[in-house]
Amino acid sequence: MLTEDAIMEQLRHTNTEFRELEESHHRLDLELNELQRRHVLTPHEELEKKRIQKEKLVKKDKLAEIVRVYREQRLEPAR
Repeated sequence: MLTEDAIMEQLRHTNTEFRELEESHHRLDLELNELQRRHVLTPHEELEKKRIQKEKLVKKDKLAEIVRVYREQRLEPAR
């Protein structure tokens, strides 16, 4: 049985949607880190921080769903 990391590596090479979601998630992570470095955020920056956190979570959920579907397809007996 493939590990989570092995599945993700396989998907990076074979699944464009997975790769794009992962890259987008990484970019959002960088943006969030930049905001979190500041000691005080303006109200607009606070809203932006919340938006980024929500968007990251949505992308993470989609990535997990792709991994789950991949794993389930691999476990189905060949017909």
